[in-house]
Amino acid sequence: MFPEKIEKSFELNLEAIQLLQNALQTSFLDAYIENVENQLDDYQVRVMDGQPDELTTKRIENLYQQMQELLLQPEEIRKLSQLLLLKGSKTEKLQPNHQLTPDGIGFLFVYLLEQLYPQDKPLTVFDPAVGMGNLLLTALTNLTLAKRTVRGVGVDNDETLLAVAAADAQWAQTQMQLFHQDGLQDLLLDPVDAVISDLPVGYYPVDEKAQRFLTAADKGHSYAHHLLMEQGMAYVKEDSFGIFLVPANFLATEQSTYLKKLFTEKVYLQGIIQLPEELFFNKDSQKSIILLQNHGEHAKQAPEVLVAQLTTLKDPTKITEFFTQFEDWKASNLS
Repeated sequence: MFPEKIEKSFELNLEAIQLLQNALQTSFLDAYIENVENQLDDYQVRVMDGQPDELTTKRIENLYQQMQELLLQPEEIRKLSQLLLLKGSKTEKLQPNHQLTPDGIGFLFVYLLEQLYPQDKPLTVFDPAVGMGNLLLTALTNLTLAKRTVRGVGVDNDETLLAVAAADAQWAQTQMQLFHQDGLQDLLLDPVDAVISDLPVGYYPVDEKAQRFLTAADKGHSYAHHLLMEQGMAYVKEDSFGIFLVPANFLATEQSTYLKKLFTEKVYLQGIIQLPEELFFNKDSQKSIILLQNHGEHAKQAPEVLVAQLTTLKDPTKITEFFTQFEDWKASNLS
């Protein structure tokens, strides 16, 4: 499934992380961050207050010496990172909103960005709920592979998840600027070309702050994913796009009325891509990708909203059929 050097690097890194975790008596994620930062520091093991001890340090240094011979490219590093973090999540359970965005979904985001923006246009891509950064990093490494000039901006209020994103961004040699704050606060951010996000689903607890948004509920807590969607689009340039992973039933929930106000007054809902059931544990957890476009001089509501259903990501023929459907729709509906 993966090249031999990624598998070998996975084994070496996992052993180094476990050694650090045991020596420092810390969590998998903290040991993961420590391991990446050691490699970024010319493969030097950081020793503080005598830990790791001398024997453990020598064992890790031996692993690092073997790692240096493998010479991974940025997208290979991202895949390695994902494998390690997935392994860690099996021993330290992450809440659903902290789970990594699967590659199959991430690559669909990359495809949509490639289709919506000219090859020669430098892109700034923003994720208002960046988490551990896998979705944004997938976009950056793969758009760079496609010879595009791209930089990322991410926001999250979880310090540990953001530290993982920062370490991985530097490890994969990407340009990513990260902010540790509530994604619904005012951001010191110039307008961006695109916003993407695997939106965390749930209620936002600060009702007073939520009331600044069109998507806020009249009573009780508002849906955080609605607020973050609106916030993301507020920082996108005129005519430009937002691509979001949302619950498949987003138009039929108790708060969908407030979301439809956003689609009516501030942005155009241009497309809905229903994802395969095979990607999710059950029907209740199913998600879709939606395509939004900001109002602007060159934007208008598509005469025909794209409604596409991907039945599988395992059959190249089905994926090609979706690509053809999207490209035909784009030619007829987007100016």
